[in-house]
Amino acid sequence: MTAPPQLNKPHTLKFTAEQFRLMCAQGVLAEGDRYELIDGEIIVMSPIGLKHAVCVGRISNNLVLKLGRRAIIWVQNPIDLGHRSILQPDITVLQYRHDFYEQALPTPADIVLIIEVADSSLEYDRDVKAKLYSAVAIPQMWLVDINAKNITSFSQVSALGYKQTCLYTEGDRPAILAFDDVILEWGELF
Repeated sequence: MTAPPQLNKPHTLKFTAEQFRLMCAQGVLAEGDRYELIDGEIIVMSPIGLKHAVCVGRISNNLVLKLGRRAIIWVQNPIDLGHRSILQPDITVLQYRHDFYEQALPTPADIVLIIEVADSSLEYDRDVKAKLYSAVAIPQMWLVDINAKNITSFSQVSALGYKQTCLYTEGDRPAILAFDDVILEWGELF
């Protein structure tokens, strides 16, 4: 058993996923605000701007049209990455289930692709979230930079992070590893 922190020294409180869910359900965290739990710490997410919202809408709509019932497109909804992490990626492509994950949040084993759209959060998404997604073996992540209008695809998970990155720019066709027959045109993304 560890000793409680001394009251005169600053310390960080760590929360479990269950404590985080209870805080949300009981209204401890303001409804309508966006929060994520990353490694036990509650992170207040930036408000969604118009460019960001349009990009998320465009990508998710095209994924639904192209994938149909082959996958579930989970837009800005929570995913459970383990004991101390619940995140809300911009878009999560999930394995299709008839119950739409009604009994529990999707976990890494259910996730085919994570898409993070970045306006002001590029470094955070790349340096913090990509490492977390790799650590729980999510097979692919796209980091969509709406300012530079490019996509970095991360794949081949390892203990040290994703081993492969691929930069897509205008004219390229980003590939979804789990659905290699699906072709996304650049205009469908930006």
